[in-house]
Amino acid sequence: MTSAAVWLRVSTGHQETENQAPDLERFTAHHGYTVTTTYTVSESAWNGGKDGGEYRKTLQRALDDAHQGKFSVIVVWALDRITREGAEGALRIIRQFRERGCTVVSVKESWLNGSPEVQDVLVAFAGWMAHQESARRSERIKAGLARRTAEGNPVGRQPGAADKKPRRRSGYVARWERERAAG
Repeated sequence: MTSAAVWLRVSTGHQETENQAPDLERFTAHHGYTVTTTYTVSESAWNGGKDGGEYRKTLQRALDDAHQGKFSVIVVWALDRITREGAEGALRIIRQFRERGCTVVSVKESWLNGSPEVQDVLVAFAGWMAHQESARRSERIKAGLARRTAEGNPVGRQPGAADKKPRRRSGYVARWERERAAG
């Protein structure tokens, strides 16, 4: 059997890695992989967090473990779970694993599981698409915030809301607050 690692990542507090786990378990069982390591990250691959963040530290640990031969395949649910850095970032990560004798395979993107030559071309395209989707999502959020602001509606969680979990005061809401205070 082939030794494998599994990569689970969610980028926001309201997502759960458990949503990816059943597909990953079925995929590894179907392909006869023995899962030796699971990497779980609950932070955006886009910003990497402060001081390198959980994502970057976990990615480096996975690369080091691949170099040590702890597994020869790393299974991701989808390519955007391991990187959102566009085509170059995706290619870089896949090549880094390849240089360590490890193949990156995807549950949701079977085209990723081909030969290295074809993989490079397709990953470049998919990475570009993931980057474009991320930019479009950002534009949609900004447009929604601008619309709410123009309508005079509040932005963000309101006092008395049922969801009392602490949230990071960063990103779009914090920028909106800064712009509102400055303007």
